[in-house]
Amino acid sequence: MDATERSLLADTLRKTMTAASGRVLDLALVELGWPELLAGFPDVAIPMAFGLLGETGAHAPLLNDVLLHAAGHRTGGTLPLPYAGGSWVVWDRCDVAGQVLDGDLPLRPCPPPVLAAAAPVAPAAVDPPVLAAADPVALAAGRRALGWWLAGLGRAMLSLARSHALDRIQFGRPLASFQAVRHRLAETLVALEGAEATLLAAALADDEVSSLLAKAAAGHAALTAARHCQQVLGGIGFTAEHGLHRHVRRALVLDGLLGSARELTREAGQLVWRERAAPRLVHLVM
Repeated sequence: MDATERSLLADTLRKTMTAASGRVLDLALVELGWPELLAGFPDVAIPMAFGLLGETGAHAPLLNDVLLHAAGHRTGGTLPLPYAGGSWVVWDRCDVAGQVLDGDLPLRPCPPPVLAAAAPVAPAAVDPPVLAAADPVALAAGRRALGWWLAGLGRAMLSLARSHALDRIQFGRPLASFQAVRHRLAETLVALEGAEATLLAAALADDEVSSLLAKAAAGHAALTAARHCQQVLGGIGFTAEHGLHRHVRRALVLDGLLGSARELTREAGQLVWRERAAPRLVHLVM
């Protein structure tokens, strides 16, 4: 896929996500060829689609498809997903209100999958979705996808704060002229750029540690964006009429999905300690 094709695809996805969300968006993406894009061009389709979900504020159950495809199963279904604190959830392919902080997302708690039990279970006796939920390769792909979603959310929050800082006049001067405001916006941009670079490096490395750290970096960047952008927006950012609170809620929920930034950082450290080896810096930035 060349640059022109990628640009056309991005424009099409952006228009579709701006006009629809949830089940309607899920069906529209299938019509646009999302399963074929995921199968043929995952390195393009996943960062683009999930980044645009963050930027537009839309949602769709594409995470199910990423994990199922990475595990070698058909897309279009659902599967149990690990959540922060040792809990599990299902991302339904419907518009039923969920039971999490972000009520727009159709997430509901579910029991831990059978494969997570202490007693070993033969693969033939376990449903493919359960296997996909426990597949390290599938989890790594899902974490990178969520990382792009979190980065897109951070970009959306930064855009809101930047527009406010440029338009707002305080003490006879544009808010953007104050050094403290500029520093918060700059720190947000640095965190997001760093997270996106880590996600690109993780896609090239395609290993468990890199994907853990990439998702953790994206979660940290999104929460950094939420904190700094709230400070820049001030009181208006707390109102229900302003869009920031929706992005903040979604960032909090997605940070916990497939492991929070804090949990994944700890897990990556345990992996490095257990294997007595860590990726060289040159491998993380290439």
